[in-house]
Amino acid sequence: MIRVGVVGAAGRMGRATCAAVADDPELELVAAINPGRDGEPLGPLIGRSHVDLAVRADPDELVGAGAEVAVDFTRPDVVVANVRWAIDHGLHLVVGTTGLTSPDLDEIRSRLDGGPLGVLVAPNFAIGALLLQRFAEEAARFFPAGEVIELHHDGKVDAPSGTAAATARRMAAARGNPWSGPSAESIPGVRGGDVDGIRVHSVRLPGLVAHQEVVFGGTGQTLTLRHDSIDRSSFMPGVLLAIKAVPSRPGLTVGLEPLLDRA
Repeated sequence: MIRVGVVGAAGRMGRATCAAVADDPELELVAAINPGRDGEPLGPLIGRSHVDLAVRADPDELVGAGAEVAVDFTRPDVVVANVRWAIDHGLHLVVGTTGLTSPDLDEIRSRLDGGPLGVLVAPNFAIGALLLQRFAEEAARFFPAGEVIELHHDGKVDAPSGTAAATARRMAAARGNPWSGPSAESIPGVRGGDVDGIRVHSVRLPGLVAHQEVVFGGTGQTLTLRHDSIDRSSFMPGVLLAIKAVPSRPGLTVGLEPLLDRA
């Protein structure tokens, strides 16, 4: 049984992760960390009355509780410090917080180099979202143009989403020739942002969870791919898969796809 602690336990994804871990017979939830919620009973917070844990503010509680794997669902401005802390304290780590840059990933690789610890960083844990990325990468080989529209709840602080940025990069790498649509804007920003030459548009509205659409255009035809996470439970199979896999994967794993390919 793998002993698991969740950082950002009182957030939307943190609560869902705590509940999923508590329900899994192969895992044991031993710690829940969230600054500002110190001492709050976790069981009622996640709808699991049998969970007899309190939320704690100090990450040292992970070590004291004997956690083997930590799961981070926090904020882009603190995730790098959390990764450093976990590595320095000998914890395997699953990171669902977006915002890590290429230099951040290089630093993580360097810190892990040659050691037994594993860190898995994934911008999206929904299997359907990963399949959409694969399909978009394949379609980009045949369509000259494509743009990404990602839609999330209004509590998501980063834009574009990590999933949208990764999708755009895969599309850009797969297509044969670069394509650039009209860039003139009567209102600045309406054409979206640019990720490796792919336009990405971000929508933030209450009522949404996580959604992505990729629209391709070619001579006389269009192709639209779309994935919708209508509930955060859609992410949990991927989160649990990552938790169970990361102890046996020393070094840095980026994305969930290496685990799916092995399954």
